[in-house]
Amino acid sequence: MSTFWNGRHVRLRGVEPEDWQTFKRFDEHTEHQRSVDALRPPRSAEGYRVWSAERAKAEPAGDCFMLGIEELRSGRLVGALSTADADPRTGRFHYGIGIGAEHHRKGYAADAVVLLLRYMFGERRYHKCEAGVYGYNEASLALHRRLGFVEEGRLRDHEFFAGRHHDLVVMGMTAQEFAQRHPFEEL
Repeated sequence: MSTFWNGRHVRLRGVEPEDWQTFKRFDEHTEHQRSVDALRPPRSAEGYRVWSAERAKAEPAGDCFMLGIEELRSGRLVGALSTADADPRTGRFHYGIGIGAEHHRKGYAADAVVLLLRYMFGERRYHKCEAGVYGYNEASLALHRRLGFVEEGRLRDHEFFAGRHHDLVVMGMTAQEFAQRHPFEEL
């Protein structure tokens, strides 16, 4: 069966209550925590259960939502992505993605981002996607460039963690730029 939410390697799906163990395991990696948000004090298993159950029941706030990224072959949760600051008036939205450390460099992030952009540009009529990438994260910068994102600016010393300030690189892609690389009729 073919579905809009399946890519070559992954499927985007809602967060399920039982995903709490996977999110807990992801958060045990400091770099993962920092890459998706900020380093936080340890949370209890019950805290993860409640968080995951709340996400599973949450209705999207307009076009702001969170989706799990599931590997097609195994059905395992390998990460999550979310949209934020979706503004239908300007046609602009932000997104963020986190892939568990053990699942890096397998094409999951690229596949998931293409699925998300296909939806936001092709179904929701957004015009532009923006993403913030830490300046030291060469793998993420390379991924975004490969997908067709353009570096639009660098906010110097913008984020603070690990005892120092870090640059935040603003990457952007328009619907037209996306369609040139990923024609909607092929998707």
